[in-house]
Amino acid sequence: MPDRFQVTKAEEDTVLDYNNDESASGKLLGDILDETLDSGDIHRAEENQKSSIDPNLYLYDDDLATRPHISTFISSIANYENTIPAATDPDAKPAAPSARMGTLIGVFLPCIQNIFGVILFIRLTWVVGTAGAICGFLIVLTCCCVTMLTAISMSAIATNGVVPAGGSYFMISRSLGPEFGGAVGMLFYTGTTLAAAMYIVGAVEIVLTYMAPWASIFGDFTKDAEAMYNNFRVYGTILLIFMGLIVFVGVKFVNKFATVALACVILSIIAVYVGIFDNIHGNEKLYMCVLGNRLLKDIPLDNCTKGDPFMVDIYCPDGKCDDYYLTHNVTKVKGIKGLASGVFYDNIFPSFLEKGQFISYGKNPSDIENTSGQTYNQIMADITTSFTLLIGIFFPSVTGIMAGSNRSGDLADAQKSIPIGTICAILTTSTVYLSSVMFFAGTVDNLLLRDKFGQSIGGKLVVANIAWPNQWVILIGSFLSTLGAGLQSLTGAPRLLQAIARDEIIPFLAPFAKSSSRGEPTRALLLTIVICQCGILLGNVDLLAPLLSMFFLMCYGFVNLACAVQTLLRTPNWRPRFKFYHWSLSLIGLTLCISVMIMTSWYFALIAMGMAIIIYKYIEYRGAEKEWGDGIRGMALTAARYSLLRLEEGPPHTKNWRPQILVLSKLNDNLLPKYRKIFSFATQLKAGKGLTICVSVIKGDHTKIANKAVDAKSTLRKYMTDEKVKGFCDVLVAQQIGEGLSSVVQTIGLGGMKPNTVIVGWPYSWRQEGRNSWKTFIQTVRTVAACHMALLVPKGINFYPESNHKIGGNIDIWWIVHDGGLLMLLPFLLKQHRTWRNCKLRIFTVAQIEDNSIQMKKDLKTFLYHLRIEADVEVVEMNNSDISAYTYERTLMMEQRNQMLRALGLNKKENSKVGQTIMDFKETSSDNKMSLVQTIVDHHYDATKTASKVRFADPTIEETQNHDSHDEKRNSIDLDGPEQEDAPETTSNKDDSTEKADGDLKSSVKPDEFNVRRMHTAIKLNEVIVEKSQDAQLVIMNLPGPPREVRAERESNYMEFLEVLTEGLEKVLMVRGGGREVITIYS
Repeated sequence: MPDRFQVTKAEEDTVLDYNNDESASGKLLGDILDETLDSGDIHRAEENQKSSIDPNLYLYDDDLATRPHISTFISSIANYENTIPAATDPDAKPAAPSARMGTLIGVFLPCIQNIFGVILFIRLTWVVGTAGAICGFLIVLTCCCVTMLTAISMSAIATNGVVPAGGSYFMISRSLGPEFGGAVGMLFYTGTTLAAAMYIVGAVEIVLTYMAPWASIFGDFTKDAEAMYNNFRVYGTILLIFMGLIVFVGVKFVNKFATVALACVILSIIAVYVGIFDNIHGNEKLYMCVLGNRLLKDIPLDNCTKGDPFMVDIYCPDGKCDDYYLTHNVTKVKGIKGLASGVFYDNIFPSFLEKGQFISYGKNPSDIENTSGQTYNQIMADITTSFTLLIGIFFPSVTGIMAGSNRSGDLADAQKSIPIGTICAILTTSTVYLSSVMFFAGTVDNLLLRDKFGQSIGGKLVVANIAWPNQWVILIGSFLSTLGAGLQSLTGAPRLLQAIARDEIIPFLAPFAKSSSRGEPTRALLLTIVICQCGILLGNVDLLAPLLSMFFLMCYGFVNLACAVQTLLRTPNWRPRFKFYHWSLSLIGLTLCISVMIMTSWYFALIAMGMAIIIYKYIEYRGAEKEWGDGIRGMALTAARYSLLRLEEGPPHTKNWRPQILVLSKLNDNLLPKYRKIFSFATQLKAGKGLTICVSVIKGDHTKIANKAVDAKSTLRKYMTDEKVKGFCDVLVAQQIGEGLSSVVQTIGLGGMKPNTVIVGWPYSWRQEGRNSWKTFIQTVRTVAACHMALLVPKGINFYPESNHKIGGNIDIWWIVHDGGLLMLLPFLLKQHRTWRNCKLRIFTVAQIEDNSIQMKKDLKTFLYHLRIEADVEVVEMNNSDISAYTYERTLMMEQRNQMLRALGLNKKENSKVGQTIMDFKETSSDNKMSLVQTIVDHHYDATKTASKVRFADPTIEETQNHDSHDEKRNSIDLDGPEQEDAPETTSNKDDSTEKADGDLKSSVKPDEFNVRRMHTAIKLNEVIVEKSQDAQLVIMNLPGPPREVRAERESNYMEFLEVLTEGLEKVLMVRGGGREVITIYS
């Protein structure tokens, strides 16, 4: 910038008080002035306000009264909130500051702890033996695929904005709406509660079966399954009460014990792997007694011979021996054969049995069928097994993937940690499970693998006998880890229930929203214990596992559905940082979930689905008074009558906002759209899948020119088709263009399908005498603002790229005032189109002298990170300065022009001098004339850039300059008035009389301070913008508000200010928000 324009600060800075800043709430920003004020009141208010507005931003003083400057807005980034606020409990204590955990501690390890569970230790060997190595591998792989696909969908949802604490319930409810959210939330709560019951029963099974069988209070449970289950019910109830007291009294103990439980899980798994390779050649300590091909129990190895009296007493009571005993030999078989033995080949194929059949080698009916009616000491299948049933039993082993997302509020960077931590945890656990299937099949004899409770080896746990150095490492480790998982479930389930109750979407849960004096969800804990007790009364892990699998599968299915819906709808708010997702993967995950549910247990699946439907309909009927910007509500934008009625219920949530565009297109004399590329621009914005309506207004009497209106509409439709604009078009005939446009803006659209964004062309001919295009333009701006619609004004539209072109470079956003975040959303939508996809975003904001530029830049980067928008950030410092001589010159010329225009309305005699001056201007040769305004501008920019004639010229002049229709009547008038083929008003080489007249006018006019300040803002901002963004492919900036006072001088000055603000820039998009938040950092 030349030194002569470097000036000093003129007046004392003052701090603005933004009492009405509602930019972070999603509410109406309230930018419309109370119409009851008359012009005098407005003028006096402006005079009183002059001293409080920063000179560099005086052009935006009308906006700054109700819309915050960016420095003010950025300073409150940490408190930015635009979603349903969490319900508060007045009885609860203030929450402690949340820990800021990383990926390893906050996500990976909690997921590992929750995924590895009791099934790994007490059922995986049985699953492998029953299903065989191939089917067992497929069972584990299927379950792992379900969780991996769900984790991918969950990662996309979790990284689509800030996810407060609440995990899967929050994500689903805010993605699919309160009805689905409440239903899935209750399913997830029920599944978590039943998981606690399964962990408790599993812990009791480990103790009674493998550690202390002498503690049975219902006799020898090895001979009576019901006695075993009764023991589980009694001891499970006692353990539940004890664990419930621990959760009630000391949650801190639960959290500390979680570390111990995690250590036990990891050490136990390591011990198993070491033991497998330590016993690579088998283990001589563990033998089974086998009669023929049948596995026996409770037979001491010393008595494991056919002629031993112990065997004879069992199989030959009363002197009559069992036929199978007589025809088969009794042998001792090594249980742990080792990887080197080749036993893997014996365990490849499945050995599914029906309840009551004997466990034996092969599938010979004589071996597996009980033909004698006596069981003796032969081990039988206690349940009928199948591939799908085993999936249901094993599936709880892979649940727990939500542990990381449930802690999102405690993570330092949830958007980074949740995907990485969760997916790595699933990969780790899946590797352990899949390798364990192969290792167990290659190490353990088939009969021992199928011995569920280890009765053939004296009631020992098979996995424990593989481990190194001895079985107690596994027994103690598995018991403590199972106990820890149960405590975690009993701790998390009540808090989930309380979160659902606090959302007030299910009225009958209202009592459970209360907290105790210590801030604990005591009521929710009591209900959780009651439901958990119902699960314990089932007394069998093999019954509990498929049941809770249904609830988790329903929950995971809805996570996949939420991701698929959001991806297919392509709402503007759907901007996940996690990029490795696709709607097809989500649909595959959803299909897998439903398939596994039905295959595993169709009646349990019906129970879970019935529960979800009942809760959904109940919420829909009684409770759903929440609007969370959900995807299902967004689907209403493409539905018919039912959806239209739903959209009438209220304005869309910020997350569902998308530009529904109304294009106001000008027609030329031939009823052809004047600016074809305005349709291309609308198409490029349609990445938001919004609605587009194109409308033109023709001046005249509809009864006389109805046919022209029909022809114009047909032409408009053709242009839309050529530019691939999907939407509607119409042509309105009105007596006055301004009134016609006002009617269109107010009434166009139907219900929730009404446009919310208006695109209008820039009135290039506004400077010409006799043209009132600027009046129509400003009237339209005011109408759009009054209707709370966004306004887009593309300047230099003919330089915009075609939709079939691809460009590279920068899209520069100059963010001066915050009016809903539209400036952030528009470039993101443009980049979704292939034309702009290769462009980079650069965001510039202006810092005042009292602002901390470094902190502003840091906060703005944080804000953009949470918005999931990638852009370079630059904070431009503009020191307050004196008003330059050039500013005064430019202001004088503007006011001189207004005087001449006003003089045209005076008496002809009184106007003769001014009129003669204007005639002199017009009579000057077009080859030599250059407007005085243009001359001053070129003189000012001579040191920095070449004067551009584009900024004042109508971009269609070159196309139409040879069209000889200067004197024809105009029957098509739009925002910028009749089409102008003449060259812009220019003047140069003025004669002496003209110069004298100009001198008289200059000397008699003193610039109005109000105008000088605005001109100063326009010039200073333009200098900075041109310096930084002259080579940008598109410059997007705030459109200053129109003057509040309806006076011709003020409105003409407003147009001059906009010209000055944008001169020297080829492609500019001026944006004015509709007063509502359109972008949010939340999911």
